[in-house]
Amino acid sequence: MSSELDFAPELDVARWFNSSDPISMKSLQGRVVVLYAFQMLCPGCVITATPLAKRIHERLAGPDLAVIGLHTVFEHHDAMRPVSLAAYLHEFGVSFPVGVDRHDEGEGLPITMAAYGMRGTPTIVLIDRVGRVRRHLFGAADELVLGAEIGVLLSEGR
Repeated sequence: MSSELDFAPELDVARWFNSSDPISMKSLQGRVVVLYAFQMLCPGCVITATPLAKRIHERLAGPDLAVIGLHTVFEHHDAMRPVSLAAYLHEFGVSFPVGVDRHDEGEGLPITMAAYGMRGTPTIVLIDRVGRVRRHLFGAADELVLGAEIGVLLSEGR
C-alpha cells in the first residue's frame, strides 16, 4: 500500500444524493473512507466499479468505514443531469451517499476531481482515519488487494 500521507482535499459538491446533510472530509475523520469517483456513462464504472463500491458499502460500512460516491462529470455533460443520476442510483441500488462534483465552467475538470489529481473514472481513493490519502486507484481494482488494503486501514488506530 502506498503511503502518500497527503491529507485528503475537501469535497466540493453541488448536490448530495442519499444524504440529508452535506458531508465533509472533516466530518469523516475517525473513519476509513472509500471515495468512489465515477460517471454513470463510464463502462468500467457500470460494469465493475459501481457494483464493487456497492458491495464494499453493504459488507463493511459502519462506524469505522464510510463509502462516499463522487459523480464527477468531465464529458457528456448534457446526458448526466441530476434526474439521470437519481435513476442510475435507483436502478443500481446504490444507497451510500453520492455527491455531484462541482464543475467550474472555466476549467476542464470538475473541482474535486482536479483537487485529488484523478486521471479519469473509475477512481477509488482510500483515506485513513486521520484524513490522509493512502491509496489512489484508477481503473479496474483488484478486489482481493483492495480488500486487504481496506483491512489494513481498518486495523490501524484500534
